[in-house]
Amino acid sequence: MERYQDEIKLKDILINISEYKEYIWKKKVIIIGVSFIFFLFGIIISFFGETSYKAEITFVVEGDNKSKNGGVLGLASQFGFDIGRASSTTFSQSNILELFKSRVVINRALAQEAKVNSKNKLLIDHYIDINGIRESWIGNENLKNISFDGNFSFIHDSISGVIWRDIIQSQLTVELESAETNIIKLSYASLDDEFSKEFAVKLVDEMSKMYTSHKTAQANKTLSFLRNRADSVFLELESAEREFARVKDINARIIKASGRLIELQLMREVEVLSTMYLEIIKNLELSKITLLNQTPIINIIDMPMLPLEEDSESRNKLGLLFGFLAGFLSVCYFIFRKLFEDSLAE
Repeated sequence: MERYQDEIKLKDILINISEYKEYIWKKKVIIIGVSFIFFLFGIIISFFGETSYKAEITFVVEGDNKSKNGGVLGLASQFGFDIGRASSTTFSQSNILELFKSRVVINRALAQEAKVNSKNKLLIDHYIDINGIRESWIGNENLKNISFDGNFSFIHDSISGVIWRDIIQSQLTVELESAETNIIKLSYASLDDEFSKEFAVKLVDEMSKMYTSHKTAQANKTLSFLRNRADSVFLELESAEREFARVKDINARIIKASGRLIELQLMREVEVLSTMYLEIIKNLELSKITLLNQTPIINIIDMPMLPLEEDSESRNKLGLLFGFLAGFLSVCYFIFRKLFEDSLAE
């Protein structure tokens, strides 16, 4: 009996859903009309708002090319050196998309100097001026004459943190251009076209430096070690050669081998140091080649060109948002209206 009642309730629910679908379908013209009106309303509002300009850069991030450097690395390994062979997933393609939005990369880009609107100063100072942030500081003595071109304090850190959040939330987009390619597209929109271009370029440049530094860290350590070792062995070799020459002059008239023992020992030491020095120099050159093959890391495909076009995509998004909300609220209105009418009918 209980199962039979459950089946009746389920049947009633399905009937009610079907009735509501039919009711909403009858009102489709009104819903679509309201959505379209609000879509146009959103577009109109965006036209009266502040104009933004989007700078786009497309680039490819090079991965570890083992086949390219295999011969050099294989030759170096014969002498016991591992020159930049190990790869890391820190800068994998998916991580790079997020690292562009990291605070350290964005702050480094903002700390770079650039010429915007004929004024040459730090990008973070340009950002504050363009977005009218300084006007909101009027009356605050701590922020009145603050500048980022000098010593940093906790106030500077707080301001840069707020700017970083604003940038990653609504101004910066980093994504793959398509699922089939490894081409990455970086888009940045601001109220000034020159600033948009300069910041986008500096951001990619800072990421490239960070990526290159990480990828070549092992090779740089090896290169530094070999240079220091080459200088040290060279000094030892020079000292041994001078001592060998001095002892050889002293032993010029000595015939017995026992009298020439020191000379023979010094000659062997010079030969050993000479061999060591040649091998170190050989590996030093291999290390330089490996380091050279690891750069550049980020290859730019397309750069933004001035003047930038206005960001029409934001207008379309605002219009679609208004249209979607209007459509959703219209559907909700008619559902509640039918609920109310059904309640009165009962």
